[in-house]
Amino acid sequence: MDVVCEGKDFSFPSQEEKILSWWDEIDAFKNQLERTKHFPEYIFYDGPPFATGLPHYGHILAGTIKDIVTRYQSMTGHHVTRRFGWDCHGLPVDHEIDQKLGIKSREDVIKMGIANYNEECRGIVQRYVHEWEKTVVRMGRWIDFRNDYKTMDLNFMESVWWVFAQLFQKGLVYRGFKVMPYSTGCKTPLRLKLRLRLIFLQGLGLYYHRKGDQLLGLTRTKQRTWCCGTCNGSLERETQLRLKHMYFQALFKLPFQMYQRLSANRLEGQLFRFFPNGLPRQPRRFLSLSFGFRRPPFRFLQLCILQNLFITGASLVGKKYVPLFDYFKEFSDVGFRVVADDYVTDDSGTGIVHCAPAFGEDDYRVCMEHGIISKGENLIVAVDDDGCFTERIVDFSRRYVKDADKDIIQAVKESDTPLIYRAVPSWFVAVEKIKDQLLENNKQTYWVPDFVKEKRFHNWLENARDWAVSRSRFWGTPLPLWISEDGEEIVVMDSIEKLEKLSGAKVTDFHRHKIDHISIPSSRGPEFGVLRRVEDVFDCWFESGSMPYAYIHYPFENVELFENNFPGHFVAEGLDQTRGWFYTLMVLSTALFGKPAFRNLICNGLVLAEDGKKMSKRLKNYPPPSEVINDYGADALRLYIINSPVVRAEPLRFKKDGVYGVVKDVFLPWYNAYRFLVQNAKRLEVEGLAPFTLIDQQILQKSSNVLDQWINSATQSLVHFVRQEMDAYRLYTVVPYLLKFLDNLTNIYVRFNRKRLKGRTGEEDCRTALSTLYYVLLTACKSMAPFTPFFTEVLYQNLRKVSNGSEESIHYCSFPAVEGKRGERIEESVNRMMTIIDLARNIRERHNKPLKTPLKEMVIVHPDADFLVDIAGKLREYVLEELNVKSLVPCNDTLKYATLRAEPDFSVLGRRLGKSMGVVAKEVKAMSTEDILAFEKAGEITIATHVLKLSDIKITREFKPPANVKAEDMDAKGDGDVLVILDLRTDNSLLEAGVAREIVNRIQKLRKKAALEPTDLVEVFFKSLDEDETCSQEILESQEQYIRDAIGSSLLPSTLLPSHGVVLAEESFHGISNHSFAITLARPALVFNSDAIVALYGGNTKFAHGLQTFLLMIDHHNLKAEFQLGKGKIKVNCIEDVPPVDVVLGEHVFLTVGDYFSSTRGAQ
Repeated sequence: MDVVCEGKDFSFPSQEEKILSWWDEIDAFKNQLERTKHFPEYIFYDGPPFATGLPHYGHILAGTIKDIVTRYQSMTGHHVTRRFGWDCHGLPVDHEIDQKLGIKSREDVIKMGIANYNEECRGIVQRYVHEWEKTVVRMGRWIDFRNDYKTMDLNFMESVWWVFAQLFQKGLVYRGFKVMPYSTGCKTPLRLKLRLRLIFLQGLGLYYHRKGDQLLGLTRTKQRTWCCGTCNGSLERETQLRLKHMYFQALFKLPFQMYQRLSANRLEGQLFRFFPNGLPRQPRRFLSLSFGFRRPPFRFLQLCILQNLFITGASLVGKKYVPLFDYFKEFSDVGFRVVADDYVTDDSGTGIVHCAPAFGEDDYRVCMEHGIISKGENLIVAVDDDGCFTERIVDFSRRYVKDADKDIIQAVKESDTPLIYRAVPSWFVAVEKIKDQLLENNKQTYWVPDFVKEKRFHNWLENARDWAVSRSRFWGTPLPLWISEDGEEIVVMDSIEKLEKLSGAKVTDFHRHKIDHISIPSSRGPEFGVLRRVEDVFDCWFESGSMPYAYIHYPFENVELFENNFPGHFVAEGLDQTRGWFYTLMVLSTALFGKPAFRNLICNGLVLAEDGKKMSKRLKNYPPPSEVINDYGADALRLYIINSPVVRAEPLRFKKDGVYGVVKDVFLPWYNAYRFLVQNAKRLEVEGLAPFTLIDQQILQKSSNVLDQWINSATQSLVHFVRQEMDAYRLYTVVPYLLKFLDNLTNIYVRFNRKRLKGRTGEEDCRTALSTLYYVLLTACKSMAPFTPFFTEVLYQNLRKVSNGSEESIHYCSFPAVEGKRGERIEESVNRMMTIIDLARNIRERHNKPLKTPLKEMVIVHPDADFLVDIAGKLREYVLEELNVKSLVPCNDTLKYATLRAEPDFSVLGRRLGKSMGVVAKEVKAMSTEDILAFEKAGEITIATHVLKLSDIKITREFKPPANVKAEDMDAKGDGDVLVILDLRTDNSLLEAGVAREIVNRIQKLRKKAALEPTDLVEVFFKSLDEDETCSQEILESQEQYIRDAIGSSLLPSTLLPSHGVVLAEESFHGISNHSFAITLARPALVFNSDAIVALYGGNTKFAHGLQTFLLMIDHHNLKAEFQLGKGKIKVNCIEDVPPVDVVLGEHVFLTVGDYFSSTRGAQ
């Protein structure tokens, strides 16, 4: 493995760029597809976005979810085709072109030519494709842009035609009217899901005067020109008017906006101001409206006063009334009468509304149900496609509805043109016919989170209405309907072949300007003329809903691929698609095949700005994605958004600092653990040992080291959990578990195993620990590869250099499988050990006892005998070393050092017990020690007829010090069933150990200050600066083993530093635990036995000096290697005029001062 840099010098974004270049060089994604082509198919449907805008965090989020799932499925033995798609038709494209070309009306399009208009649209649909590809690729997502699909491609459009033809053949298509939001600027109906504020034309409250058997309707409306009145006939008591004087009025001018409301009282006050004959005493709701006004420009007309008038909703049903205008008087037989419906309520408005079937969805439904209009009949619509009144409205003919009412408040509109509701002739898919099957198919799907399926989507399906799939536009997939002039003959095209066969024309493009001229001879004979295509195009949602078939050109191609793998395995989009793409997928697949379109679905929430508002380019309230990626890397961004509420369909307040937190808390510790492995593997070579090679995993599984056993088991638990949760598509549970595992790896295994990994417990043990760490890191990388594809690739490319036969890329590897046994007991014991360590640290902090201060004893109280065996045996050394305590005493007598107290968990029991809570709480608090112990053993207790479980009662253990110990000399802290007790008393031996830890601490800091790597070999020299040096000397002797273990070598007297030694750093320290001393760090230096060397040359000191000079000139590492090669002896015969001699290591020369020091002490 190659040497790696420090974490502070590791640039995550730069490394990601290098990986991207390398992936391009080896064509990694294409190769992965080729390697898995014989595996079972995993079908993923990618919803097509519009390329007329730039990608934002919502797209990045959905793309990351899709990439994680598909990468995981590829690693678990599936072939996953991933093709990007583009939505090329629809209002966003039309709107941009209309703005660009100044299009105001349909006539403008006709004048410039449909062909010219459509080609303009074609020219912008892929305006930002390059930016999209750049962002998607930079985020690490593997998806095919070269073989993408577009909804404007001929093959895609042909499959859309086929889908429609199938529905037509099944009797699920009809022509009718749909009351929809209608854009007068875009000249087309819109889907309700679009975020457009609606502008209602002039409306009014209806009030009536009885005239014989008729009601005089006092309306002045422009849009709603013929209507019936609707009241709530069931609310008889609420709508009864018990007024002595009754005022009937009409509001001649009434502007309102749905998103502004005033209280009824304030509005009533405005109404009262205009009554010339005094105010009613009890206006009740009859005089209140819930619509809001900025300036109420009212003019009221007092018509009459009725004495003691009683009117109920039911009494009005069936009554006729006289319309204010006579534009539609020929409809008086069926219209202009009062009907009842539950959608009219008494909690807003007057309890009476008027219905205009051409301008309201409920209006249309109510009029249908009461026989005022019939389904499918042509409605009289008083507003044309440009939003102007028709000739029939003689007083306002050809006037734009906005201009006809100057007082209507200008609303904020997304399309910059007003919206109105109007009945539009449309072609419908009869969704209501298949509603029961839709609900049943929804049950067959699996959603994450499930509440979106069970509530939001279920409710939407339950209230599904017939779907108007046609739009009166120019750019889109044309409806494949050819109709005769008399409307009696309809031919539906389902393919290019059929159209060419019936028309005799060659077809290469389905867009309007390419096929509108094509006619078909009538099958009834020449006298019936020809059939021509209807002018409408498809709702673009019909096209995207056809994506599972159209993107592979089914049924014209890929029949076996589709039929063997339908429904698709996986889709993922945002919460808004429950009423969009998810819905259209479900409708079309149910109508075509009686199946859902997908099996598994992940629904994400909305990414908001940090302040909780919607992200806005104008407000600049969020950092651009490119900025975040360039600063912290794509992996950090991926992990940040995936490990957030947004994956559970909840909103995320995006914070750039949160992405930095991922780098700091996840990637840097992970990188440091990897770097520690590489450094210590290279150290073996530096020390002249055999290069690092892997030990077989089967052997490692049998390691006697408890932390090896623990980390191996924890790794298997990780693999088991990730597989389980990823198979269930619960990404939000996987990431926290992965992060906890990495935290344990760095802060438990690496931290507690530093001695072993550094070789201080022997070479064999070191290689076992290094191999264990290697496999754990490799498994972690493979498990995290779908989530962090760049960083795991960086680590893998270096790790694989010591593993023969490894895959070229980590993304070609199989996902780890569970191998070997999982030791649940040892995992639980280590978790408890960490709890004990945290509790002990808390006690130290409470008493201002830093970890550098040794303590005499700690007692662990726990009822589990197996755990006490582990903590007093296998785990003992780690606890004592980490907490700097000399001895550990296990105790399973839970009452020896503690008293037990029971408290009811009010958060759990309060709601459940209600009024009984007080009685139960009193008895729980009064439980004796014996009662508590019996309860813990039994697992439940009955109090006041209520059965309480262990989760209902909190048992706390309060410390009870021994009788002969002062309170300040001992303290404890507990957590659940464990109690940790520390003896805080000190003695001389503890003070000496404390000084030794301080010395080690200063040595480590000096190494860091000198910028030394852990693999850099140095010798450490100590000099006491105290007047009495004997005290320091005694401490060094008594703590020698601890210091040697801590720094990896002996602490040497400064007097042994040779004159030719190279000093790397030195520093003096004063007042450290009442001691002063100097520390010197020097490179390993040769020490000569001068007498022995002189003896080699028969007493010739000149020759002896020449040999020493020669040896000092040789590189220290090379000299060490030569001695190893010669088994501790080298022959020196290359010094001119000096006889050859054999130099023996340890007799004539020592490679380090430490070797010499140990030799002389051993001789003593």
